[in-house]
Amino acid sequence: MFDIRWIREHPEEFDRGMARRGLQPQAARLIALDEERRKILTELQELQNRRNALSKQIGQAMARGEKERAEELKREVAAMKARIQELEDMAREKEAELRAALAALPNIPRDEVPDGEDESANVEVRREGEPPQFDFTPKQHFELGEALGMMDFERAAKISGSRFVVLRGPLARLERALAQFMLDVQTQEHGYEEVWPPLLVRDDALFGTGQLPKFAEDLFRTTDDRWLIPTAEVPLTNLVREEILPESELPKRFCALTPCFRSEAGAAGRDTRGMIRQHQFDKVELVSITTPEEGRAELDRKLACAEDILKRLGLPYRVMLLCAGDMGFSAEITFDLEVWLPGQNTYREISSVSLCGDFQARRMNARYRSEGEKKPRFVHTLNGSGLAVGRALIAVMENYQNANGSITIPDALRPYMAGLERIEAK
Repeated sequence: MFDIRWIREHPEEFDRGMARRGLQPQAARLIALDEERRKILTELQELQNRRNALSKQIGQAMARGEKERAEELKREVAAMKARIQELEDMAREKEAELRAALAALPNIPRDEVPDGEDESANVEVRREGEPPQFDFTPKQHFELGEALGMMDFERAAKISGSRFVVLRGPLARLERALAQFMLDVQTQEHGYEEVWPPLLVRDDALFGTGQLPKFAEDLFRTTDDRWLIPTAEVPLTNLVREEILPESELPKRFCALTPCFRSEAGAAGRDTRGMIRQHQFDKVELVSITTPEEGRAELDRKLACAEDILKRLGLPYRVMLLCAGDMGFSAEITFDLEVWLPGQNTYREISSVSLCGDFQARRMNARYRSEGEKKPRFVHTLNGSGLAVGRALIAVMENYQNANGSITIPDALRPYMAGLERIEAK
């Protein structure tokens, strides 16, 4: 969400930002809408001032016994009433129109973000870890899971349809172990406060983080007009909505393990086999609320927190800086972590870590006040996966697979698996 005053003062800079997002110039249209709104408000204010002045004169005329003059003034006030009501309605309509226009536009990329239309223009920052070398042809996770008898897509489809899975036995425990391991590292070592948030949210919460109104088709809606969360970013970020925080409480760092629900409306034909793209999946989400001055440093810190999980699991990965055309709607800069999947012989996304600046804060009216300052400022928000649990499961299965189809448990996870060292077929 943008400040229209800033757009009026920086129209060329605003349009350059929109152009990097692949959009036509927007500033002139928005400024014209705002001028119409301001013109209506000016006339309304003038009429209200005139009405107030006349009301005062009516009281004075009555006090002097000038009844005819008082009645004349009352008729003039009555005549204004309809126009004032009309202008108030027009002002509300124009305000709503301007707000809707602003709400539909994505955040402006930071200068360090590369230009580009899609993922082909993303920039590899670095690689960590060496992909494992096998003396056999590595299998994909679904081949391994089905052969173990612990990953069942057919029964899941009978229950719920496509893009669902049933995990069983040690593989189900491995998913749980990964989630608990991630939570423990992020809360006990990286300073995130664990939160157990609602999974159903209202329109305002999704609007605040930027999923609504533009991405409604990607979400699941209930019959009572609530929404299943697509990520814990939504409830965690909204914990500070409509609040003014003391600067001394910042940064706030929240962490949550939740199911996430996505319709995958735009994913027809993509990743139809396996667990890569599911309607329901678990994710450990990291959200930070901080000051403008600390936002960029917090982004680097959050990225390191997500990377730490991959390092401890011994999973090879690379860090990607997303181009302007591939970033999420609310982000001004995003780094993706892509983990190596031997079965696919490629890297796949397992975490996105983004700085949103004050974009979400303006939509939520989330602010902070420095000591000694009267006027509050908007906070800056950040979010990132630490990590997507299902994709971490896939990565562990494929990177730790053995020739006989068994899965070796990474050392970091064995305390969560009752000491189990290997998952084998029954």
